[in-house]
Amino acid sequence: MRKSVQLTSAILLLAVLLTACRSSSVSESSTSASSLEKTVTVGFSQLGAESDWRSTNTESMQTALSRENGYNLIYKNGQQKQANQVTALRMFIQQDVDYIVLAPETETGWDFVLKEAQEAGIPVIIVDRRVDVEDPSLYTCWVGSDFDLEGRKVAAWIHEYTQSKGIEGQDIHIVHIQGTEGSTAQIGRTRGLTNAVRMYGWDLLAQGDGDFTEVRGREVMASFLRQYDNINVVYCENDNEAIGAIAAIEAAGKKVGPDIANGEIMVVSFDGINADAMQYLKEGKISCIAECNPHHGPRVQALIETLERGETPDKYNYVQETLFSSVQEIKSVTVGDESYEVTIVK
Repeated sequence: MRKSVQLTSAILLLAVLLTACRSSSVSESSTSASSLEKTVTVGFSQLGAESDWRSTNTESMQTALSRENGYNLIYKNGQQKQANQVTALRMFIQQDVDYIVLAPETETGWDFVLKEAQEAGIPVIIVDRRVDVEDPSLYTCWVGSDFDLEGRKVAAWIHEYTQSKGIEGQDIHIVHIQGTEGSTAQIGRTRGLTNAVRMYGWDLLAQGDGDFTEVRGREVMASFLRQYDNINVVYCENDNEAIGAIAAIEAAGKKVGPDIANGEIMVVSFDGINADAMQYLKEGKISCIAECNPHHGPRVQALIETLERGETPDKYNYVQETLFSSVQEIKSVTVGDESYEVTIVK
């Protein structure tokens, strides 16, 4: 079923190499001109459209894997249901696509359908969230963010900022609005906070599932405010949840901001895609956002073209990301032995 593809010119070869995988990360450059000699059919199963991040991720895929770039992209929206995604993958297999790209809803439950793709000789590229399978050879490679590191960086920012203000660990009272339970982002970002609570002695009051949506973020935050009167930090696992949480806080007559020593409630978040969230960051309503870059289309394109050349890409490909903050005091954070720069947004 597979055919080897030759490069059309040395110039195009250079363009592809500039976007190909390198050791631990994938280039973040824009979509390159295609090096394909034939149209490559790709089946893309997106988990849904629950957030601005997800919509941007879908747009990036559709732009990179376009007909102009030599691709026939078959797109299926799973609508936040794994069963829909499994059905989509089986449809792609029946259609004998050249590649399958999967952005999974949750990590588990993929072994059987990925085995079917493997038996059909179709390489599978996992995007964003990971899959937990007994045999890692069932998928070709993965590209996405280090969600555990994202969580650790935000926790380090909270720690370093509060320490700079002379606020002790036991005086930090956190509520945690989680993302979709069982997703890689939720697992990693939750782990980052959980470890920090233990390490720094923070008071974790409650956790609730915000499902990465603004509506749920507002509902969960409103519930927390009814239960606790000492909340001073809100750890939201994406920007949409943070926007909802801020709406609930302000509706309750409380002020959002980093000055928790004087009664403000600090909100931290992840993604850095939502325009309203970035405006809130500039205004100080969100104190810190860990970037989660959704522009995986060019990266997936580079991976496919690497495979088309008969080469083997790295199994795991991390994207490089920063921390955003409008707080001037903290220019970098330390996680383990590594220091990470904070991008100050004005």
